[in-house]
Amino acid sequence: MSKKLPSQATPVSFESAMAELSELVAQMETGQLPLEASVSAYQRGSELIKFCASQLEKVEQQVKILDAGMLKPFSSDQVEDNKGQA
Repeated sequence: MSKKLPSQATPVSFESAMAELSELVAQMETGQLPLEASVSAYQRGSELIKFCASQLEKVEQQVKILDAGMLKPFSSDQVEDNKGQA
């Protein structure tokens, strides 16, 4: 059974990067990859994690812009207050 080597292409989306990362982790967890393929998979996984972190950072910045910098920490008190107003 041949193991697919990690792709080097930039992921098209956060979701595709997460799917590829999940596949890599599953392959690595089996312990069936040769040493060289394991190192390549680890390297690709690191690249995918950086890509995902970058995408999350971009989304966080977009949310801050949409909320005009008025983000407030979430608290369970706010949920209770909103339930009473419904």
